[in-house]
Amino acid sequence: MIPDTGATARGDGYNAERGADVVKMCLGWLDQFVPWQGAAWCDVHTVTISPEEAQLCLVATTNTGREVRLTSKEKFVGFRGPENKPTAVLLANNGLHIELVFGAPGVDRTFAAGLRDVIMEAAVTTIADFEDSVAAVDADDKSLVYKNWSELIRGRLCASFEKNGQRLLRRLNADRAYTGRDGETFSVAGRSLLLARNVGLHMYTDDVRTPEGKPIPEGFLDIMATALGALPELTGRTSLRNSRAGNLYVVKPKLHGPEEVAFTVRLFAMVEEAFDLPSHSIKLGIMDEERRTSINLPACIKAAQDRLAFINTGFLDRTGDEIHSVMEAGAVMRKADMKTAPWFLAYETWNVDVGLRAGLGGRAQIGKGMWAMPDAMAAMMSAKQAHPEAGASTAWVPSPTAATLHAIHYHCVDVAAKQKQICQGSRAFPQQLLHPPLLMASLAPDQVTRDLEANCQAILGYVSRWIEHGVGCSKIPDAQGVGLMEDRATLRISSQHIANWLHHNIVTRDQVLNAFDRMARVVDQQNQGDKTHARLSSQPRTAAFLAAIELVTNGRAAANGYTEPVLHRWRRLRKQEKGSACA
Repeated sequence: MIPDTGATARGDGYNAERGADVVKMCLGWLDQFVPWQGAAWCDVHTVTISPEEAQLCLVATTNTGREVRLTSKEKFVGFRGPENKPTAVLLANNGLHIELVFGAPGVDRTFAAGLRDVIMEAAVTTIADFEDSVAAVDADDKSLVYKNWSELIRGRLCASFEKNGQRLLRRLNADRAYTGRDGETFSVAGRSLLLARNVGLHMYTDDVRTPEGKPIPEGFLDIMATALGALPELTGRTSLRNSRAGNLYVVKPKLHGPEEVAFTVRLFAMVEEAFDLPSHSIKLGIMDEERRTSINLPACIKAAQDRLAFINTGFLDRTGDEIHSVMEAGAVMRKADMKTAPWFLAYETWNVDVGLRAGLGGRAQIGKGMWAMPDAMAAMMSAKQAHPEAGASTAWVPSPTAATLHAIHYHCVDVAAKQKQICQGSRAFPQQLLHPPLLMASLAPDQVTRDLEANCQAILGYVSRWIEHGVGCSKIPDAQGVGLMEDRATLRISSQHIANWLHHNIVTRDQVLNAFDRMARVVDQQNQGDKTHARLSSQPRTAAFLAAIELVTNGRAAANGYTEPVLHRWRRLRKQEKGSACA
């Protein structure tokens, strides 16, 4: 967020000017979120805990010797350490915690109170993904997905990695204990509440077969494995708790309307019965990312009313489905213009309005989509406050760093108050959701070429890692070298966009193939430092290149524009080739 230039440029060692800017920024936020009466945080010399009016109170002594208290005493929640010199102070604002860590020396040695760190409660929920962010195409892959889920729930999952020449080990955090205002000890969860995203209803797997030898719906296997992995936690046999309410949270993507929601509800009930779990203890998150669900969202919510925990807008998949849904209506607008199209604006507001009218405010998450540029944190901070301003209580982010920064937006905006304000009127009309995003004016040849190449480059960059290395989600440089988070949803948009333009003669097949040729060389150049990269421009063509071509040329015929069938088939073939080569 701080410019990496001039006096604040990052270097090999600690930059005091950059550090001072960090501290200044943090203290400014504290002045905004948890202000003192008659003093700024930069004026604080010491903080202590003092008994007042039958409860403990946070007191600060300023550099001039004055005693001050918080403007709102209730924002002080608890502390650790001795009362006369606490090592940590827990504050709260808009329902989120902020922990201040004290003890010299801090990062900035000029702050006399010895403030060493400001820890934001962030990523309150995290989705453990079985779907778009992973490349799980066979029993070996899926077993690893299920094992990771099970170990996360049990609190045993570890990750070892090397950083700056040191071997580090990451473990799950324990709960954080504090002394409260009443003098009693309490704890705050040290980990996110985990939601498992299973695959959609359209996926099948031969990991398990019917008695007749046919593949089964992969979502059936997912929910059984998800519940099985959570059983130790649900029955109180783990040291770390995920759900403090004794529930299992499952997010279901790519549902098409209330009938498929109702089917999922029945499936969850059968799993509860199979594992002798309490009725409605498997909660459902509905991803509003397909056109039929958006238009029928009130009926979808009603179908899941006894177990609904989450709805969200997912711009990426929703755009891919929108393009496929209007495939025969005409050529669609440029991809960059989609976010200003009437259907998109209606979709974003309709989702929040319907959720709030259904009573989800304060009871279930209402979410917004992903910030796709993991390196552009200053831009994210400028743009993503629009999500809580729109009444959303959560939103997707691409990294822990982004989650920590995005938490600041929820301190700036009181979402509960914003939702009450929104409930006083309706802001969207469902008819706008049916407004097709068609191209209304002719494009210049250079615009067509530029958009076509951008789509081809994104497809090749992503598919190359998916097919060759089984990487389901990663940061891919775009044609201008900007790192973008790419997953199957972004792939769905790019491939459907080209398929639509190909179908309506905005581009020819030769133009598409030539653009893929040119962009293969660009992607090879971008990955020249990666010794494991399989050159896309080489002859014969790699599996990844052929898969990319198929995604576009078969895009019109692909069910809902889904990319999984092509990706899975080519990835499995590539794994077989590698296995044969090793043998």
